[in-house]
Amino acid sequence: MKEVTKRRFKAILIDLAVSSAVTAGVEYVLRKKVKNEAFHALVTPTAVMWGLELAQLKSCGQTVGYKAMGLKLESEDGFPLTTEQLLKRMAYRDTIGGFKYMKDKEAYVGTDGRSMAHDRYAAVVVNER
Repeated sequence: MKEVTKRRFKAILIDLAVSSAVTAGVEYVLRKKVKNEAFHALVTPTAVMWGLELAQLKSCGQTVGYKAMGLKLESEDGFPLTTEQLLKRMAYRDTIGGFKYMKDKEAYVGTDGRSMAHDRYAAVVVNER
């Protein structure tokens, strides 16, 4: 596995831990208002993870995990990241990405680990900082 890919994996684990902690707090507050268990199992964790990721990447190009691992997400064209790019990246990664990875792992990750399939789809690249 490429070094950048390993660091990206570690960053995702850190972001997942942060998101899980925030989700626990949000669920605690929402349990009194929303009684639907499926909502708490499916919607809340996804909304929290996407919301945190979008806010962090949009503001500085790094999530907590990316910052800890010395990585930064940047647009391929050098312009600031757009909300559309970030949403495309997250939606692709969380829907089609899994199937693409199972079909051809080498093509999904790419040659250098800086640009996975969901990054290429959204025209972004992960650089070391």
